[in-house]
Amino acid sequence: MAKSILVTGGTKGIGKAIIHRFAREGFDVFSCSRNGSELNSLQQEMADLYPEVQVQVMQADLSQKLEVKAFAAFVKKNTIPDVLINNTGIFIPGSLHEEPEGNFEKTMHTNLFSAYYLTRAFTDAFIDRKSGHIFSIGSIAGLTAYANGGSYAVSKWAMLGFTKCLRQELMPHGIRVTSVLPGATYTASWEGVDLPEDRFMKATDVAESVWAAYNLSPRSVVEEIVIRPQLGDI
Repeated sequence: MAKSILVTGGTKGIGKAIIHRFAREGFDVFSCSRNGSELNSLQQEMADLYPEVQVQVMQADLSQKLEVKAFAAFVKKNTIPDVLINNTGIFIPGSLHEEPEGNFEKTMHTNLFSAYYLTRAFTDAFIDRKSGHIFSIGSIAGLTAYANGGSYAVSKWAMLGFTKCLRQELMPHGIRVTSVLPGATYTASWEGVDLPEDRFMKATDVAESVWAAYNLSPRSVVEEIVIRPQLGDI
């Protein structure tokens, strides 16, 4: 029976790179996005490249609790994944004291609450099975405060705390938990920035780091992966 991976926000950037990396190894894939046409494109692309891999997708806005739960139920009808990647996120620049009203709630629900509710949907099954690997895609912004980070930075600090707590809770049950904290990665979030592409990290480098951490023996866990551009933060 093929192993499987669940990646939220898998139609672009780091999420898509992780999907490709695991699909190359024969993992079946489950993913979601707010954009239905992008999900269809992903499914077709994966069918062309990895015809032996099952790719199942669902359109969902994970800033909405009910849609998180609906997506979890959709996956559970098929399997309990071996790997869960909490990747969904948004970045709206702005300072905490000036950003528009509602930006904080939207960012926290998308970046943090989605991971909380989705993870809770699968932890009991992981504990019963005594296996599983949960990755939270955070950010350097969850380690270093910077101007104009606003609610995004707050959400990523909170994501790191959530993941650390989860690691302690699931440790006795054989479930590995890893925080991934990438610096500036060349994805759609940086579109329009007047910087050369080679100033950014590759999304595929983040995916390779996730794959390497997953492949350790059950006796070891990478608790945090911090990756920065070679020339430093942007």
